[in-house]
Amino acid sequence: MDMSELRHLESVLRGELRFNEPMARHVTWRAGGAAARAYVPADLDDLAAFLRATRIDEPLLFAGLGSNLLVRDGGFDGTVVFLHAVLGRLTLSEDGLVYAEAGVASPKVARFAANHDLAGAEFLAGIPGTVGGALAMNAGCHGGETWAIVDRVLMLDRHGKLRERRAEDFEIGYRHVGLREASDELFAAAWFRLPAGEGAASRGRIRELLEKRIASQPLQLPNAGSVFRNPPGDHAARLIEAAGLKGLQVGGARVSEKHANFIVNPERRATAADIEMLIERVQEVVCGKFGVELVREVRIVGEKA
Repeated sequence: MDMSELRHLESVLRGELRFNEPMARHVTWRAGGAAARAYVPADLDDLAAFLRATRIDEPLLFAGLGSNLLVRDGGFDGTVVFLHAVLGRLTLSEDGLVYAEAGVASPKVARFAANHDLAGAEFLAGIPGTVGGALAMNAGCHGGETWAIVDRVLMLDRHGKLRERRAEDFEIGYRHVGLREASDELFAAAWFRLPAGEGAASRGRIRELLEKRIASQPLQLPNAGSVFRNPPGDHAARLIEAAGLKGLQVGGARVSEKHANFIVNPERRATAADIEMLIERVQEVVCGKFGVELVREVRIVGEKA
């Protein structure tokens, strides 16, 4: 963007435009470079106006809680759009569906459903991200997957146009979701269809899942959740542990001793390069020992320093 474009944006939008935004503040690894620009929209209408006002070739990165993201140390030469706590509407629709905008934290949806005596969303309590991220990667845990409970979604394209889509418009798989037709749309919201349940039982199940998560994952240390997808018929954590990689360290980044599919930044001194090199090292060793190519679940963007 040049200065005239920036002045135009600031004159027509209601949100906050920032420059050289340190992304380590916004990703759960607490590492990485800065974004050239960042935008915090005022609401969904303002986000649509932002998309209409920006050039179609402007690199955009949409961020929620930052639990599945790493920005390389050289930074992101584009605009990061922060959705968490902005697209935060969570309600029951007239037809009894749970409507959640993309910036709503997934665990909040689980609690909301339980408090309205709806069952089937309890697994969302174990997903450390937002609805937008859960939709984009078909996030799941404890036997549940996001798209199994989606009735329809609200999409927003680069021209600021909203449209509803249903599951048949997408190719949906394990930790993968893609539109069947070429498109530059992003998830703005979703309607979740859930069966009637018993609130107390659902809340008990949520507590049980959270206790299990606390006991098995290094949540007290900066991390990005599961780093690798589980290969067919196996678990990434089992392979990494069997390869003797628990505790392996590169710079300030370390493979967690508590859960091998987590990489932690225990002293908050890891660079994005440390984390990326450790990811690559784990992939190399596991492939060498077992012939299995681990696929990253986390997204890495930006330029190397």
